[in-house]
Amino acid sequence: MKRTITHLADGRELFYFDHRDDADRGAVDRRDLPPRPTASELRYDPLTEEWIAVAGHRQGRTFLPPASECPLCPSTSGNLTEIPSAAYDVAVFENRFPSFSTRLGDYQQVGGLSEVRPGIGRCEVVCFTAEHDSSFAMLPPEQVELVMEAWIDRTAELSAMPGVEQVFCFENRGAEIGITLLHPHGQIYAYPYVTPRTRLTLGAAGRHRERTGGNLFADVLAAEREAGIRVVASNEHWTAFVPAAARWPVEVHLYPHRQVPDLVGLEPAERAAFGPLYTDVLRRLDGLFGVPMPYIAAWHQAPVNTGRDLSYAHMELFSIRRAPNKLKYLAGSESAMGAFVNDVLPEEAAHLLRSVVTN
Repeated sequence: MKRTITHLADGRELFYFDHRDDADRGAVDRRDLPPRPTASELRYDPLTEEWIAVAGHRQGRTFLPPASECPLCPSTSGNLTEIPSAAYDVAVFENRFPSFSTRLGDYQQVGGLSEVRPGIGRCEVVCFTAEHDSSFAMLPPEQVELVMEAWIDRTAELSAMPGVEQVFCFENRGAEIGITLLHPHGQIYAYPYVTPRTRLTLGAAGRHRERTGGNLFADVLAAEREAGIRVVASNEHWTAFVPAAARWPVEVHLYPHRQVPDLVGLEPAERAAFGPLYTDVLRRLDGLFGVPMPYIAAWHQAPVNTGRDLSYAHMELFSIRRAPNKLKYLAGSESAMGAFVNDVLPEEAAHLLRSVVTN
């Protein structure tokens, strides 16, 4: 793998990850871009003990442009994009409209039992392929390995940044999810705090260890592998299963068989084995209802400075689609109370996904 670092016209960093060592990535970004925005402000919610990022500059971000104006495709003479090169394998760059940044502004306290802090951190965009009409499910194994190397590289580097407490790699796919760009891509958030979901699960993992002496995530994986009824697919190094208490109509978790705190800890064989299993699961999702499945694919990794011995890196993949023409909306119970009601039996969801014929 070749890794090349360059900069965009407004100073943001751009990283190319290429299969070939002789790839030429010397193209210069010739756009006239406005100044970069300052970091968002974080406001503390005393009722939930959570930090809320307020980033008004994101209102102006690009929204579903036509393919001829896609900012994630390689640059051409008629369309200068975020990626100056005329071709690329995998590209990662600082988000032009970030939720978190190291560029500090002026932050005033607002009262209301809240507290305001700068949203220090970083947001990056990961372009999985230069092919605009592709998808992650269509990537060959060697391309998935390259994306994995990019995730690992960025996880390690962002984790070392001052003020970063957690690194989150994820993909939003589908207009139903709320994407703003159709090109196959994901994002990476480097948070200045440990996220609420991670704090919750690590608290449960700590109590589980006190009761049993075991690792909660490893014990969940072992129990699901033993039960078998919710396992969708597996190989030597990974298992994909529908969790027994799935919140979403389609939800699959993918665990490596060996506990590691984050993607950096995966060995080469484990990295290589992820792609074939993951793309198989994605194709099953697309084949379930005969239409492309909108989904969120979320890597859960250990925080930078706490809970690393309790953590177990894994992916949680879920969709809001519950039927070919029906979506699962987060209505009163879910949105107001955080109390989920799932319309699909997890065992039935696993059975349906196993039944999908993939090529």
